[in-house]
Amino acid sequence: MKLTYYGHSCVLVETSGRRLIIDPFLTGNPTAPVAASEVRADYVLLTHGHNDHVGDAFEIAKRCDAVVIAPFELATYAGWQGCKTHPMHIGGAHAFDFGTVKLTPALHGSGYEVPGEQRLIYMGMPAGLLLTSEGRTVYHAGDTALFGDMRLIGKRNSIDLAFLPIGDNYTMGPDDALTAAEWLRAARVVPVHYNTFPLIKQDGQAFAGRLKAAGIEGIPLAPGESIEL
Repeated sequence: MKLTYYGHSCVLVETSGRRLIIDPFLTGNPTAPVAASEVRADYVLLTHGHNDHVGDAFEIAKRCDAVVIAPFELATYAGWQGCKTHPMHIGGAHAFDFGTVKLTPALHGSGYEVPGEQRLIYMGMPAGLLLTSEGRTVYHAGDTALFGDMRLIGKRNSIDLAFLPIGDNYTMGPDDALTAAEWLRAARVVPVHYNTFPLIKQDGQAFAGRLKAAGIEGIPLAPGESIEL
């Protein structure tokens, strides 16, 4: 399994002969190392309906004939935009041809700002993702605050790699993300959702140092860098 960080919270996963892109916010993302038009994907996974996570999902899905996997309300809206979809919801899991996806809770919002309009569309509950493939388990927390059930997620799953937001203001900051990493018992952690804009500026290397002191491997990937499991 190969995972490539595309900045903000976007991750490309290559596994079992399939390409999955999570929260493809590329257009308008100053840290993105690729353009949306360059992305090839078989599946588009979305954690919630905020524009900095939906991003280019609909364009990529339609161009690549990819399936959008998302919470029900968001998947329904994607279907209305002409995308193939697989709706899910929190607590539910499904086996796909690349592996299994389970949606976990996340404490956040999920409203989509319609481009060119002063209008928000409710997109259901936000979620995190547990992806199991090739004998590995990856947790993408989406946008979230720290919450106690992360202990349960860590207890019930052997997490090889966790993508955790550290930007603060809109999500967990480094202090809470460190606690989350400990509760999740993650072997390795990649910080996400930081340094895209000045308001969420953080020091990924410093966070990795704090993880190391807690016995956890921290890997602050630069946009475009990859890790293999």
